[in-house]
Amino acid sequence: MSRIGVISDTHGLLRPQVEQYLAGVTHIIHAGDIGAEHVLEGLRRIAPVTAIRGNVDVGGWADRYPAAETLRLGDHRFYILHDLAELKDKRPGAVDAVIYGHSHRASVRMDAGVLYLNPGSAGPRRFRLPITLATLDIGEGGELLPVIHTLDESPGRPA
Repeated sequence: MSRIGVISDTHGLLRPQVEQYLAGVTHIIHAGDIGAEHVLEGLRRIAPVTAIRGNVDVGGWADRYPAAETLRLGDHRFYILHDLAELKDKRPGAVDAVIYGHSHRASVRMDAGVLYLNPGSAGPRRFRLPITLATLDIGEGGELLPVIHTLDESPGRPA
């Protein structure tokens, strides 16, 4: 079994707890609103990173990241974008999962055999929503098994 880390809406903040929750992942997907390049540098110390830019990602550093991307990891294809509302205009080809952010609300649902996963926001608290990220296990039979993790705001203490 392999594990993928999924994070979004960091808005320039890489919390110390992120390393604990993503320890051992083989890849990290950042679904936009990175906020600053140092966030990705920190994530790259944990595992390889695929990132797309969100609506707050502007400037020279952000220009290197696409607005959406299709990623193949093993036998699975992931479509990554920041705002799910944009999907209606850009239907991805055959994918196993759509990874997105923007709303700051964690969400897991299946639709027509496709997993839709929003890891929520791991950045500064907004709208009184919990601070979250996700891991996505790929089971022995190839099934995608998402888990939403709520981060405690105290450094080094998982919730």
